[in-house]
Amino acid sequence: MTSVYADVFRYRELLGNLFRRDLQAKYRGSALGVLWTVANPLMLMGVYLLVFGVVWPSPFAQGGNYPLFLLSGLALWTFFAAAVQSATRSMLDNANLIRKTRFPRQLVPLSVVFAHVVSFAAMLVLLLVINFIALPRVRATEWLSIPLALLFVGFVCGFGLVVASLNVLFRDVEFIVAALLVPLFFLTPILYGLGDVSSKHRDIATVIHWANPLAPAVEAVRAPLFLGTLPRWTDFVYLVAECVLSLALGAWIFSRIDDQIAIEV
Repeated sequence: MTSVYADVFRYRELLGNLFRRDLQAKYRGSALGVLWTVANPLMLMGVYLLVFGVVWPSPFAQGGNYPLFLLSGLALWTFFAAAVQSATRSMLDNANLIRKTRFPRQLVPLSVVFAHVVSFAAMLVLLLVINFIALPRVRATEWLSIPLALLFVGFVCGFGLVVASLNVLFRDVEFIVAALLVPLFFLTPILYGLGDVSSKHRDIATVIHWANPLAPAVEAVRAPLFLGTLPRWTDFVYLVAECVLSLALGAWIFSRIDDQIAIEV
């Protein structure tokens, strides 16, 4: 794990070049550029508000400031989904570079994830500003969402390295990831809060909370950012643990197949 991530610092100039290339490719020819990061969650929020607030009213939409509640979850979800999907194919998409040049290949999926971090950071900054103005209760706590979001970025980096490495050997991985993202979205407390689930479904909420690695992350970030409270210590410990385990697993799997990457891609 140490050597895999030490190369990220050792080859930081190369990582910076890959990062700039991925960022430019992502927004090439776009008039709005990084503003699409904000536009996408806002459009999703509008659709969900229409469906669950008007067409098919949900009990979760009755609370105050439901749009900000949605955005606090969508910010993490859109970053996770976009970064993981892009990272999964990153080794294959850069096959020519990998075959021709010997360099730390872990930089490829990590640079892709870092390019999506820019979008995530823009969305988080927007939420910090809006919530500071609209929700006085969060003014003392919302800054805690920043280190919690960094832990989430670490988790996504490790997970992105896992799926990118496995996809080199098993091309089905990218299709499995794409298929799992749809049910995972509805099993993540974005449209609803786990604490708001009725008592007769508490067992289901508990399973969703602890079996879905995204659920504690969303709940932990949402607490200071939207609710104005400290995250529950169990969610915080879970987020720290999954960040460390994800980075360790990503480094272990990558080191196992590093010598095969240039051949398999």
